[in-house]
Amino acid sequence: MGIYEELEWRGLIKDVSSPELRDKLNAGGMTFYIGTDPTGDSLHIGHFSSFLISKRLKDAGHNPILLVGGGTGLIGDPKPDSERPMITKEEVDHNYACLKKQAEDLFGFEVVNNFDWISKFSIIDWLRDVGKYFNIGYMLNKDIIKRRLDEGITYTEFSYMTMQAYDFLHLHNEKGVDLQVAGQDQWGNITAGIELVRRKQNEEVYGFTMPLLTKSDGTKFGKTNGKAIWLDAKKTSPYEMYQFFVNSEDDKVIDYLKFLTFLSKEEIEALEKSNKEEPHLRLAHKALAKEVITFVHNAEAYESAVKIADTFFKGDIKELSYEELKAGVADLEKVKIEDGAGLINTLVQVGACKSNREARDLINGSSIMVNGDKVTDINFTLNKKDAFNQEMTIIKKGKKFWYAVTF
Repeated sequence: MGIYEELEWRGLIKDVSSPELRDKLNAGGMTFYIGTDPTGDSLHIGHFSSFLISKRLKDAGHNPILLVGGGTGLIGDPKPDSERPMITKEEVDHNYACLKKQAEDLFGFEVVNNFDWISKFSIIDWLRDVGKYFNIGYMLNKDIIKRRLDEGITYTEFSYMTMQAYDFLHLHNEKGVDLQVAGQDQWGNITAGIELVRRKQNEEVYGFTMPLLTKSDGTKFGKTNGKAIWLDAKKTSPYEMYQFFVNSEDDKVIDYLKFLTFLSKEEIEALEKSNKEEPHLRLAHKALAKEVITFVHNAEAYESAVKIADTFFKGDIKELSYEELKAGVADLEKVKIEDGAGLINTLVQVGACKSNREARDLINGSSIMVNGDKVTDINFTLNKKDAFNQEMTIIKKGKKFWYAVTF
């Protein structure tokens, strides 16, 4: 099947500007761009879903350009429910540099910054050369604007559409871009750009959007809905990423495989069959974790994540490096205790038990492990010199409850 049909099968096409786009995508040779604003210093898994489409299109013979909006990032794309907080020029510049490096390292594509051309306009030139081509009624009819009218929208946010539209015009003129790709929430901005090119230069360009990557409750992956899964290993370790995907919702994991991996239709259909008939094996979830982590980081990072997961499930944590150990307990609350604290009091302090009596019963019942060793002495104390790296001690209650303390 052609690239258009593959994208359709993967569920990666939502809105299309013209029926002609099917044949154009299948033919190859288009120059397209996809962008994001530098509101943070790392891409997250939502970006990854969108940016992967760049590689899919490149492999099909198209030429990608990634835009990181150092100009539009200073303004902020209107959110459905509130105005984005302004960030400083210094923050935007820092974030731009971080995202540019990430995008280049991950995808190897050309990265451009719209601050380079938007910043050259004076307000008068902008209104004369760009603003005159936008009809207020047309702008008010855009979905994101209509949704914000009752709550209120500032002129700054309202003007964002003109900036993104001009990006399309500029890249069309300077780099031959004839296609913009984005998430479905950007459809209004894409069509504004298409209309600007048509009105100003009487030329045809195209656009399509992809559905946003969502959880079962409809919330999307990203910084503002739940915990973000960052592509920067310092912000989200490969192990945390592994846990996230291995614990994905069963009814969404096949969608995630289609969105986030390059596994073939046949491979994904086989995993879908396994997910229905042998859900306890979680083969689809494990394949998802392997594909994403290997692409974003490398095979060694994936293998280390599996090692940590297996060790915490059924192995000896003493076999882990300190960095692996820290990754394994990254989500645990770290309770600070005094050097030489008694185990009974500590079990109550960390919430493993409700009372000293319950703690004694657990110790006597051989249900407590400290740093990988079973403890049966009710007078056992926790000492800094015995801690991992003399910093952290790990307590396990029963088969699956873990606690971390520091000194």
